[in-house]
Amino acid sequence: MKRLLPSIVVVVTGMIIAYFLIKPKQLPIYNPSDINPKLVDSSIQGVTQNHRIGEFKLINQNGKVITQNDFKDKIYVADFFFVTCPTICPKMTKQMTRVYQKFEQNSEIMLLSHTVMPEHDSVSVLKNYEKKIGVSDKKWHFVTGDKKQIYNLARKAYFAAITDGDGGLEDFIHTENFVLIDKDKRIRGFYDGTSEQEVDRLISDISTLINEYD
Repeated sequence: MKRLLPSIVVVVTGMIIAYFLIKPKQLPIYNPSDINPKLVDSSIQGVTQNHRIGEFKLINQNGKVITQNDFKDKIYVADFFFVTCPTICPKMTKQMTRVYQKFEQNSEIMLLSHTVMPEHDSVSVLKNYEKKIGVSDKKWHFVTGDKKQIYNLARKAYFAAITDGDGGLEDFIHTENFVLIDKDKRIRGFYDGTSEQEVDRLISDISTLINEYD
């Protein structure tokens, strides 16, 4: 037995090392307490668990009402933009299109782009935008609706914008953030949507999340 002991120790040690080497990567789950307080509404700062994207009711580029039910059992990426934005939005659209193309054939993955200028970005404007970039309305929803609801989603659900405001006439959000949401409506990652390197990381993280559910 004494002769076997060193061999057993070596085998067990090898198994432990192998476990940690092949253990699948798992993405973090973000709650308000994990996020820069500047991004978190004061009403929920310090919340340590169970943050979910709440219910919403918006209108997509086809004039269809879109709710959380349309994302049931889906992994999705959310962002905030407006059609006439001349600065960061074209870069964001280019990078989100890369995500679209990478997962075009995977029905588990969807994209959700909220306009921050609903007074301008009507259903027809969003439909023309979809046609311009050449994507499918089954996978990528461009949504408009009540401005206060959209701005509350950005600030209190997705934590995508630092600016304060109430969704009023003078309120305006301009954010480059992409937010990764899992099938349980939890936030799993934040990414700079203007950066190719950051979106490479997003694409990798989506694959990791797919494997996590598999």
